[in-house]
Amino acid sequence: MTRGILIAGNESALSTAVCTEAAKRGFSYAVAFIPNRLSGQDAGISVPLSGNQLKWNPGSPISARTLVLAAENRLEKMNYAILVCAPPSVRKQPDELASTDIEIMVNDYIKGWFFLVKEIATLFKERKTGVLSLVLGDNAAGNGKNGSIDLLYPSAVASFRAFAQGLLTSPLCESFQIMSFYSDLNDDTAFSNFIFKIIEDNNKKNNSKWHKYSKLGIFGR
Repeated sequence: MTRGILIAGNESALSTAVCTEAAKRGFSYAVAFIPNRLSGQDAGISVPLSGNQLKWNPGSPISARTLVLAAENRLEKMNYAILVCAPPSVRKQPDELASTDIEIMVNDYIKGWFFLVKEIATLFKERKTGVLSLVLGDNAAGNGKNGSIDLLYPSAVASFRAFAQGLLTSPLCESFQIMSFYSDLNDDTAFSNFIFKIIEDNNKKNNSKWHKYSKLGIFGR
């Protein structure tokens, strides 16, 4: 039986590790990356793909719907969705930001998750099955050198965390599984391994919980 996963997020070391772990465990996966459209940002981390790469415009509700349909077609059936929040840093003063960059920051790294989860939830709720995992890798300090403040990373992470918490307490958890994962350690390979262990455990007790990866142990709350 095909086990299809949609992995969505920005290009990052954590996204790479999640894709690598999916392939290692024999999952069929499709990947949708947040396009790097911010001015002055590098191209990000190149992710080696053995899965299908799909286009996604996070700021568009139509694109979110198209993405989920495309994942269904490529994977035959999308059983899982893993959303990876590891946003880039924007170390500029507010007056140095272009208006277009402000729109991109909000649309791509905050609003985009709402559009995508809406489409995934509609699909999984209709089937009464599926696993939605929200993954947060928070290992950045948020403040740069010489007093430079990161204007994107802390805001995007805080929004994602609050959004994930809201989903965990929503009635949607009665229709399909929703889990959130968190690590503040710089060990993406071990964190990804931990995520898939919980997913494959298929234990209903893991539903609607935060699962934290730590060197001191594994915590669920």
